Amino acid sequence: MQRRTFLSGLLSVAGAATAAKLAHAQSAQSGASSLNPEVVKMALKQANEPAPKIEKLELSNAEWKKRLTPAQYSVLRDEGTDRPFVNPLNDEKRKGVFHCSGCDLPVFTSEMKFDSGTGWPSFFTALPGAFEKKRDFKLIYPRSEYHCVRCGGHHGHVFNDGPAPTGQRWCNNGSALVFKPLA
Repeated sequence: MQRRTFLSGLLSVAGAATAAKLAHAQSAQSGASSLNPEVVKMALKQANEPAPKIEKLELSNAEWKKRLTPAQYSVLRDEGTDRPFVNPLNDEKRKGVFHCSGCDLPVFTSEMKFDSGTGWPSFFTALPGAFEKKRDFKLIYPRSEYHCVRCGGHHGHVFNDGPAPTGQRWCNNGSALVFKPLA
């Protein structure tokens, strides 16, 4: 019974990944053409600058539970995943900056965001030095997982199926982000 459950779950993940790729291919064509070339150049320049030194924030589990909502705690501290198409930041279109909901570190700008069609906020790059990456084998195949450099909070995974200019899709859990619009 466990083997059947495992195999059916694996097939569901493969089917969802294929559907997401198809949806992404369609939305990336329309989304990539709407990116302002000057903004893209600026974002890439920022991404290639040396990362600033950021002091680590270390709290006990009890302190994190006081500071975060249950959804934020699940994602940031337990490496959970938001359900797709649920978080309002997936549809956020205003100009502004996305911050880590655990420690308020700026991690993305609105110019880096694109509609991936996956149901999670997606970005083609991140602010310099905002994240540390590690390999994740939770779905059997290796993925590049990223965590906030300041608080260590889990944000999501980087995939190589994003739009130009980087070809990357930083697929972020909405619960791990706070959006601050520009005035």
